Amino acid sequence: MKNFVEELKWRGMVHDMMPGVEEQFEKEMTGAYIGFDPTADSLHVGNLVQIMTLRHLQNCGHKPYVLVGGATGMVGDPSGKSAERNLLDEETLNHNVASVRKQLESFLRFEGDNAAELVNNYDWFKEFKFLDFIRDVGKHITINYMTSKDSVQKRLETGLSFTEFSYQLVQGYDFYHLWKNKGVKVQLGGSDQWGNITTGTELIRRIGKGEAFAITTPLITKADGTKFGKSEGGNIWLDAEKTSPYKFYQYWINASDEDAKNFIKIFSEKSREEIDAIIEAHDAEPHARNLQKALAEELTIKVHSQEALNTAIKASQILFGKSTTEDLKSLDTQTFLQVFEGVPQADVVKADVLGAGIIDLLVAKSGFLSSNGEARRDLKANSISVNKEKVTEGYELAEADLIDGQFILLQKGKKNYFLLRIV
Repeated sequence: MKNFVEELKWRGMVHDMMPGVEEQFEKEMTGAYIGFDPTADSLHVGNLVQIMTLRHLQNCGHKPYVLVGGATGMVGDPSGKSAERNLLDEETLNHNVASVRKQLESFLRFEGDNAAELVNNYDWFKEFKFLDFIRDVGKHITINYMTSKDSVQKRLETGLSFTEFSYQLVQGYDFYHLWKNKGVKVQLGGSDQWGNITTGTELIRRIGKGEAFAITTPLITKADGTKFGKSEGGNIWLDAEKTSPYKFYQYWINASDEDAKNFIKIFSEKSREEIDAIIEAHDAEPHARNLQKALAEELTIKVHSQEALNTAIKASQILFGKSTTEDLKSLDTQTFLQVFEGVPQADVVKADVLGAGIIDLLVAKSGFLSSNGEARRDLKANSISVNKEKVTEGYELAEADLIDGQFILLQKGKKNYFLLRIV
């Protein structure tokens, strides 16, 4: 059985840990949990650090517990936030919990030895009356203790509701409940959760007279200072409907060399020897982007599928490599538009372009080229393509040329594109 703490350390995934936690993992199969916020019906790449932590935990022979905060999602956690979040109703939360469970099944085994287990804190909080909670739980933690936490201190200046202030007690009780009822002895989480986690260990010590532990992972930042897991369009989601496999693949392919060397240790299951070999090969040929490709391929298969990876690679080659009309037509509309995001576009009426000659398409209908003379010169130089196929001056647009019945891709040379959208 691999040493879980050592595995996290060489991957750069330990920020803080309590004394005794390493000995706990060495002593026996240990139950450990991480809480996930179910305020969306999909996880995103920002959650992957914690997902991979649980994956490594399970691979090392320990038992992962996934806590979805059905109750705490109704409250809101002040950690790392500058404003209070919107609270969700029960129906929305239940839908989100089911969606998150399905995504986690790509990473964790929910059957067999040391099977992962999903728990929802709504199950034990739904019947917990307020007066019982403040009597049985609240009396064990002082206001001084609660206000000393960084997550609270940072919000006191701008305003913190009692609802959010009480969050650490609620999360602390989660840990106590899992310790008492499931034998969970370790809570894992991001470094911003340290204050909430230690409140849990304190409740276990004071109420249960027991011992529990914590490990936190560092918050991941990119080398350029921008937030990990974000793109210009917002979060990179694990749900293919929210972020296509092509865009997911591109997020990792476009990582800087410095980031990729960090990311592959955190997000890949490859061994230290395999990763060292990939980094060495990458440093010998940085232009080949072997590091980024290895990371993008492994994660796209894991989150989506081999088929989704094949489509993402094919889509990626359309702009920068050799591809065919068939490749274009094989893309779904969402991926097609994402591939050509940022390419100049024009809307045209179908009746106006069917039967139109190529010069008319290039100049009058699209404005892609500035004059008929330029169009003729480029056609004679064999540098004009329609839907990735070279055309001559005699070409006329036919219904069969329309991609998905609504697009025409014009191209001059290797890198100049123009997209006609049929309306």
